[in-house]
Amino acid sequence: MEFKLQGLTTGYHTRKGDRVVTRQITASLQAGEFTCLLGPNGAGKSTLLRTLAAFQPPLYGDIILNGQPLHSYTPKELAKHIGVVLTERPNIKGMRVREMIALGRSPYTDFWGRLEPEDEAAINEAIQQVGIQDLQQRMVHTLSDGERQKVMIAKALAQQTPIIFLDEPTAFLDFPSKAETMLLLRRLAHEMQKTIFLSTHDVELALQTADRLWLMQREGDEQLVIGTPQALADAGALQHFFSGPGITFNAAELRFHIQLPAD
Repeated sequence: MEFKLQGLTTGYHTRKGDRVVTRQITASLQAGEFTCLLGPNGAGKSTLLRTLAAFQPPLYGDIILNGQPLHSYTPKELAKHIGVVLTERPNIKGMRVREMIALGRSPYTDFWGRLEPEDEAAINEAIQQVGIQDLQQRMVHTLSDGERQKVMIAKALAQQTPIIFLDEPTAFLDFPSKAETMLLLRRLAHEMQKTIFLSTHDVELALQTADRLWLMQREGDEQLVIGTPQALADAGALQHFFSGPGITFNAAELRFHIQLPAD
């Protein structure tokens, strides 16, 4: 799997001209790696993720998927290469978990959505990989946030794409569920050799679980810095990107500390 960004500039076309969000990004994503996109609000993480997932076109530059520009793929072809898990809670009633996961097979089914034995096998494998065998017959709207997120990840796995993008997958979860989700995604990337790329505000969890980090800032010559958590810590990039009053970073522990004011 090849996924490259070449001089990618993201943003929006408006009546008053182009509104640039991120400029001239050249980078690549690797199979078998769990990569986390970090940065403050307003840095352009969601815009970049939407552009990589082909939800909106780039302003300039190219995204190359297996040697071809991303825009040259049909929607059905893209759905066989890229799976997406969004932040929004699915507001669905009257659908069971297995039926929701089965929607991941839509790029492969006929007009009527009939499931063949290979589709059922892909659904079963996705359910097993995520460990939600006991949830299959539950109604989606009765699930907890953590359970629902596992279902959406299983749906993406059933889609059998080499790439999975996730937008803030831990946003509504309690801490144990956040950690469980991040560890699950890391395991899936390693064991299934998938390219898993997500945006998150859970900085310390990303530092402890990600193979590689993409650090974004709102502006500056170095708007995107890429590297392993330890390499970025040793280079001072993490302290630079997330510094603030009363915040210190321990590069050896990969942890931030809050300095409380004296009483």
